[in-house]
Amino acid sequence: MDLFIILVICLSCLILLSLWNESYARQKLPPGPTPLPIVGNILQLHTKNISKSISMLAKDYGPVLTVYFGMKPTVVLHGYEAIKEALIDQGEEFSGRGSFPVLDKIARGFGVGFSNGERRKQIRRFSLMVLRNMGMGKKTIEDRIQEEALCLVEALKKNQWSSPCDPTFLLGCVPWNVISTIIFQNRFDYSDQKFQTLMKYFNENFEIMNSPWIQLYNAFPFLRVLPGSHNVIFKNYALQRSFILEKVKEHQESLDINNPQDFIDYFLIKMEKERPNKHSEFTMDNLIATIWDLLTAGTETTSTTMRYGLLLLLKHPEISGMITDDGPCTQDRSRLPYMDAVVHEIQRYINLAPTSIPHAVTQDIRFREYLILKVRDIISSVNLMGFPLCVTRPFSLAALNIFFLRFNFGESDNYVSWSCSSGGVSLWCCLYFLNLNVGLPYQVGEVLLDDILKNVFQLGSIFPITFRHTNQM
Repeated sequence: MDLFIILVICLSCLILLSLWNESYARQKLPPGPTPLPIVGNILQLHTKNISKSISMLAKDYGPVLTVYFGMKPTVVLHGYEAIKEALIDQGEEFSGRGSFPVLDKIARGFGVGFSNGERRKQIRRFSLMVLRNMGMGKKTIEDRIQEEALCLVEALKKNQWSSPCDPTFLLGCVPWNVISTIIFQNRFDYSDQKFQTLMKYFNENFEIMNSPWIQLYNAFPFLRVLPGSHNVIFKNYALQRSFILEKVKEHQESLDINNPQDFIDYFLIKMEKERPNKHSEFTMDNLIATIWDLLTAGTETTSTTMRYGLLLLLKHPEISGMITDDGPCTQDRSRLPYMDAVVHEIQRYINLAPTSIPHAVTQDIRFREYLILKVRDIISSVNLMGFPLCVTRPFSLAALNIFFLRFNFGESDNYVSWSCSSGGVSLWCCLYFLNLNVGLPYQVGEVLLDDILKNVFQLGSIFPITFRHTNQM
């Protein structure tokens, strides 16, 4: 009995000490809801719509607030002004990567997406240089996008036009193949079994990544010892890594140091040059992790915008008829502001990137009136397009016209969020949508589309659709 009393007293002291430390630490943090012991503010957040929960909290605590995901405090930036001030005006100070346990276990600090410090600077600088050499931002990449759009049309034509089809897989292949031509020097045929299996792993991981269990795992990383869907992510990544490693080995056997053909060749040549440097960041681990980062960075955001964009344009053919054009190219973008506005409105409606990957400051800094420590995670709620500032929630021609005319689309700073988070997505989607002309079969009513759009975040929805290339109209 005496031992039990001693244990209770010790446990009570530990809890009181923990609460005191937490209370003292919170005095230096931005305001936020009072966290509960252990679980933090998780019970106050809607696990399937965290961005909405954050928006509600921001009304009470302001655009810079603290939310506890489990026992760890996270500084949240909400709204255009706070995000711009941090990620753009003080971009260097906020350029660190925060903790994202499920992806941290995959990346292990390698690559460009989830590394920090000098490693991230070197790999990022080198990757940008190679991507520019390979045509990113030039007509070369535009031609690849156009070619892949034609391949997409041909693949869709092979389906029975009068029957329901699920374009999820094909739309995911499109951005993947464009990136693959830069990394591997070749695209993959949509019918390739190995490619289909690889895409299945990626799609499965993206779906699991958005589940409440993974959000719980990120708040309490010790859950890794339990069975759960996080183990499926790790297994799928191991298979993806094996595929990438196989491709790298093929490149090593055929490497011509005087004539690099793709990203892997450039990286292997750099590795050879850096071989005498024992502290070089150009290693096999960094190469594989960087390839994985490049393949995953834009694939899901682009394919999701395209998938739900097609659904919305089917439901609103009056908008689809206003954006078609023959042979669009990147230079046409400035002359097609309505098309650009349509893509942004689609992204706003589906809430494409409600929160960012966690950032971190590279040093202790004072942001506004708050002290943000180097060890703190920072996320930004980038759902700027959903604010009343822009337009009401429904997607419609009337709403789009307000969006386009009232805010002088293309010149307003309020669209900077897309260059902060998913910059290339709108350009890619402009080119794809302009290459496609979509329409509902005559026997299909509006009810089916309405049912699908109610579950706008559900992946893999099946819907009837016909595709015709604009040049053939």
